[in-house]
Amino acid sequence: MSDKPHQNLAIIGHVDHGKSTLVGRLLFETGSVPEHVIEQYREEAEEKGKGGFEFAYVMDNLAEERERGVTIDIAHQEFDTDEYYFTIVDCPGHRDFVKNMITGASQADNAVLVVAADDGVAPQTREHVFLARTLGIGELIIGVNKMDIVDYSEDKYNGVKEEVNKLLKQVQFRSDDATYIPISAFEGDNIAERSDNTDWYDGEILLEALNSLPEPEPPTDAPLRLPIQDVYTISGIGTVPVGRIETGTMNTGDMVSFQPSDVGGEVKTIEMHHEEVPKAEPGDNVGFNVRGIGKDDIRRGDVCGPADDPPTVAETFQAQIVVMQHPSVITAGYTPVFHAHTAQVACTIESLDAKIDPASGEIAEENPDFIQSGDAAKVTVRPQKPLSIEPAGEISELGSFAVRDMGQTIAAGQVLSVNEK
Repeated sequence: MSDKPHQNLAIIGHVDHGKSTLVGRLLFETGSVPEHVIEQYREEAEEKGKGGFEFAYVMDNLAEERERGVTIDIAHQEFDTDEYYFTIVDCPGHRDFVKNMITGASQADNAVLVVAADDGVAPQTREHVFLARTLGIGELIIGVNKMDIVDYSEDKYNGVKEEVNKLLKQVQFRSDDATYIPISAFEGDNIAERSDNTDWYDGEILLEALNSLPEPEPPTDAPLRLPIQDVYTISGIGTVPVGRIETGTMNTGDMVSFQPSDVGGEVKTIEMHHEEVPKAEPGDNVGFNVRGIGKDDIRRGDVCGPADDPPTVAETFQAQIVVMQHPSVITAGYTPVFHAHTAQVACTIESLDAKIDPASGEIAEENPDFIQSGDAAKVTVRPQKPLSIEPAGEISELGSFAVRDMGQTIAAGQVLSVNEK
């Protein structure tokens, strides 16, 4: 781990607009991937008749993905700049990977939106920008990519800039804060070094823009919230729940509570990277042991918090959702699966409380009969099994969710308020 402040960076945008190539290029330019590895990928790419894909290969190093030429996994890759230590949450562009993007983007502090200069705003560009805003991503850096394909035309760049700016205004992203940069991930223009090909551009290049992102405030002052990913039994220690601390801190000796399983005890040991530590903070992936807790007492999807300020368990909750795709319409009584932190619980949409104008955020219609693709709405939701979830305004890390049905992501949303059990 580096002693620089840490940022999670999402790379978002339409499929084929060059996200993977950009990520590979960033890792290469910052020395995170050595030259000889890139060379090896270059040869491999050429053998497969995909010359020029070598940077993308850095990210897509799963054989199956190479064959299909798409990014599936959210690969976490790290790189250092002068100011920050970044973890890239590579967000795949394909529709059925939106759920990954949600669990990915909800962990991101800021994002780079990649838009191809020859193609402009595409359907997924819209979807990702909308999601980024719904999930509270702070600043957006827009890389207008593939400038080499349009002969570094300033007019083309300005056209795309105009288009994206309009989109940001539509979803109420603070468009004044957005930074636009003409880049070519393939050729390396304006990534780590200023390019002579765009002598008409005098703004920041990509690494400078990343360096000047505001530093995220670590959520240490919020109460401990640690969603459980897995529960192991380790000989000599006993039951070891594993997860990533979203907010607050955990110390050995703390009294903790797991919800909704409603069991608790004292933290005996905390392990990180196979070493015992006395304390863990937001962003740390930990395994820990709690006195008196057995393997069958807790499960994935539980949230661990302080015994005196336990995680909230919802009887019902009100949420604001954005419907991304649904073959027909959504009405009260619809019961898809909600994916929130590590939990997956079937939930019934009990009532459609209001339809919201996505452009202004104002209420467009009270108690609508139905909502459909493209709509934003306030809804009341009843989990079919106990679910620990928090209002996004209080603990944003546990306040966003994806809604899945029929093998795809139907909607994304944020919790507005919780009616506790």
